Amino acid sequence: MNNLDTSPVWRRLAADTDVKTYRGKRAFDVAAALAMCVLFAPVALGAGALVWRQSGRPVVFKHRRIGLGGKSFKVYKFRSMVKDADARLAELLKADPEAAEEWAESHKLKNDPRVTAIGRFLRKTSLDELPQIINVLKGEMSLVGPRPVVAEELEKYGASLPYYLSCKPGLTGLWQVSGRSDVSYAERVAMDVQYAGEQSLLGDVLIALKTAKVLVSHRSAY
Repeated sequence: MNNLDTSPVWRRLAADTDVKTYRGKRAFDVAAALAMCVLFAPVALGAGALVWRQSGRPVVFKHRRIGLGGKSFKVYKFRSMVKDADARLAELLKADPEAAEEWAESHKLKNDPRVTAIGRFLRKTSLDELPQIINVLKGEMSLVGPRPVVAEELEKYGASLPYYLSCKPGLTGLWQVSGRSDVSYAERVAMDVQYAGEQSLLGDVLIALKTAKVLVSHRSAY
């Protein structure tokens, strides 16, 4: 997995699908991201200040994910965990078989002891993902698309992997408006395949509108 940026295998997998991005998607992404920068700037500054006040720097956490054609990139988030989160995770998974099983299934923990008090609020409201607007402006992500995954998760896609690799990951997507963390990984993969094959400007607009409703309800977020 270390050569994802240079290996032609992933690009070939993506190219072998019939998935085509609709014309104007990049323009829609940029316009939406710029509007969000203006709309959410005060909120983002407030969220960053809360993280700083509770646990100092870094305020923004960078984590490597896999995007279009298998190319890796660093996704931005407001830090919602303790600074030694990776070390604590390793200890937890070694000591708690149930937590290890939950992590192996979804790469998430419903009751994650590494999450700070401010972090729980940011995750519940999805404010921790606001910095990903930068990823959208850089062209690494789209406003709507599959949830960006780490390299270890690619094997969970099986034969459906080309569909994931054929799209830019999204700030939001079908998974986020269809149950989110209450959805199984297999269902999430099916949603990514569905989105890849049916993506359109109207579809992206509808998903964006549904996302606003989900964010207000705070359902299935952790």
